[in-house]
Amino acid sequence: MPVPTAADPRPPLDSERLAAYGVEVVAAAGSTNALVADRARDGADAWLVVVTEHQTAGRGRLDRTWETPDRAALTFSTLLRPGRPGVEWPWLPLVAGIAVVGALREHGVPAGLKWPNDVMVAGGDAPDRKLAGILAERVETPDGPAAVVGIGLNVSQTAAELPTGTATSIALESGGATDRTALLVSLLARLRQEYDAWSAGGGARVRGDYLECCVTVGREVRVSLPGGAVLTGEATDVDDDGRLVVAGTAVAAGDVLHVRPPLVP
Repeated sequence: MPVPTAADPRPPLDSERLAAYGVEVVAAAGSTNALVADRARDGADAWLVVVTEHQTAGRGRLDRTWETPDRAALTFSTLLRPGRPGVEWPWLPLVAGIAVVGALREHGVPAGLKWPNDVMVAGGDAPDRKLAGILAERVETPDGPAAVVGIGLNVSQTAAELPTGTATSIALESGGATDRTALLVSLLARLRQEYDAWSAGGGARVRGDYLECCVTVGREVRVSLPGGAVLTGEATDVDDDGRLVVAGTAVAAGDVLHVRPPLVP
């Protein structure tokens, strides 16, 4: 298994080990979501996973684009073919967020989720720092609709390599090196576990796991809603449909800003 050395602080992913989990490693890609979407249209089976060492045109919400330095991140997409009704698919990025947080905690990183699916590190009075982003997309295929879930996780980036001052990496938070191959294996195992639970019982089945990970509930927030309206108040819950409840109003979509630290009982 490749491990960091002084001469090679960013070793490649262990493609042989990952092949045993059905993971394809590519040297560079514009967008792994686009690659997997094309494969879905060509009839690929569920749980196809493509990970790239260097993503050059990653896509986030609101069509934001980003790039990762070579071998500095875990940037990958997974093909899912859910059996649950399409109206329940908005849970998929939240399910992926639970999986990322679980895997990071296994590796000693105190991560949490800012609603709906931004993976954060929160530290006392310091601002929340974003570790990972998740984008889920519906793809129409000859075999029926599919979902592509893309995850971009900052692993060894320096502060100068990050796109914004509010982003961070595992290396910056822990001060040490991380085995990206082992982390990806843990993450995929967690994703299957949470996805299977959601497949069996919908949002009500995974809501407890989500609330345990969520660092938004209990905080004063400002939510920028589609259309330009702004909602402020305390985030008190996430309902069975994955909506954030703020001051008694259930929010299905919006950009959330944490205004103050969580309430202390």
